[in-house]
Amino acid sequence: MTTEAPPGCPFAASERVDLSNEGVHWDLAVSQSYGGYLALDKLLDAQHPNSREHDELLFIVAHQTSELWIRLMLHELGGVLEGVRRDNLASASKMFGRIARIQVQLLAVWDVLSTMTPADYSAFRNSLGRASGFQSVQYRLLEFQLGNKNEDYLAAHRRDVQASARLRRALDAPSLYDEVLRLLSRRGYGIPDEYLARDFAQPYRASKQVAGAWLGVYHNAAKDPDLYELAERLIDVDYRFQMWRFHHMKTVERIIGYKPGTGGTGGVSYLSKALELRFFPELWQIRTSM
Repeated sequence: MTTEAPPGCPFAASERVDLSNEGVHWDLAVSQSYGGYLALDKLLDAQHPNSREHDELLFIVAHQTSELWIRLMLHELGGVLEGVRRDNLASASKMFGRIARIQVQLLAVWDVLSTMTPADYSAFRNSLGRASGFQSVQYRLLEFQLGNKNEDYLAAHRRDVQASARLRRALDAPSLYDEVLRLLSRRGYGIPDEYLARDFAQPYRASKQVAGAWLGVYHNAAKDPDLYELAERLIDVDYRFQMWRFHHMKTVERIIGYKPGTGGTGGVSYLSKALELRFFPELWQIRTSM
């Protein structure tokens, strides 16, 4: 049965799509299904609110979604690190582009979460106990791999042996920025020796010599366009990370004001401190000099 098409419409309207010639595989007995491939039975059964409040599901899904995007970002970052180590910056550039789009998705999560009002969140907040995003293992791995090293954060995971081991390895290993500086050195840019072989678990300290090396990269953009592109990709990551931190802070301020966080931090006051952090400080400093 069909219905009359609207005036001027070149297509006849119908009540349903005709599937008779589509060759759809209706019987999946001999093949895995979409739901099986994605383990949707487990994924969609992983949301267990502690209360009956309507907005708690939003809170759970927003954070689980963020963890999935961070997992993918860690995967892509591993590829970037490998590309930098091998001086294959074309490969790294592709993955940087993907990371940028992942960061856009992470930013969008705050837009959805910010629809929650203070009353909505207060209705179930006490049921969270001490659970907090501060305890996210993946987020901490991401910060360590990008270069924000701080051994103090490991204390929150000492009861989880596997998580502690992963975090310790990431803390002790060269960060993305450490590997980039090694690459600059191999390409003939003057990086001080103490920055090439240091205690990578310690926080990075900005250097005038490293800033000078980056100025050299920008001044030689025609000779080393891949290094110039790498510098701009790093700035993109750092910029979007700052935007993510800012949106996090403002969303928290909007919903709970200046109450302490469930993880024990000062909440907004703690998140505000993080806005001062830079993964690649010299790349920001030299912009005044160019």
